[in-house]
Amino acid sequence: MLQDSSNKTNSNNYDLEERTAKFSEDVISFIKSVKRDALNDSILRQLIRSATSVGANYCEANNASSKSDFRNKIYICKKEINETKYWLRMLTNTNSELKNQARKLWQEAQELNLIFQKIVNSLNKKKQ
Repeated sequence: MLQDSSNKTNSNNYDLEERTAKFSEDVISFIKSVKRDALNDSILRQLIRSATSVGANYCEANNASSKSDFRNKIYICKKEINETKYWLRMLTNTNSELKNQARKLWQEAQELNLIFQKIVNSLNKKKQ
């Protein structure tokens, strides 16, 4: 179901599904503003795949069939958000004029990374 991204689905909890979807939307908007050439196109394809994969895998984690399945999807989220940070770095390395815009996305990616790491740490503690 599509929803207005300015609304939280639960007033007491920040919805991580919504946050990862908003991140994907922000990356898509950013990509639309980047000049198209052979080098950028290659990087942008990788960036869009990794950035949108984070939210998709988090949605899958929330509908996991087992604890093991949930854990696996969260690990994938963490890997994909780190890959997104990498591609943002490569893009700004070849397009220095994008650094300010990309910095905001990188910062959100870093925050998401920390959130997923906290979930991973919690899962590891429960496993022991």
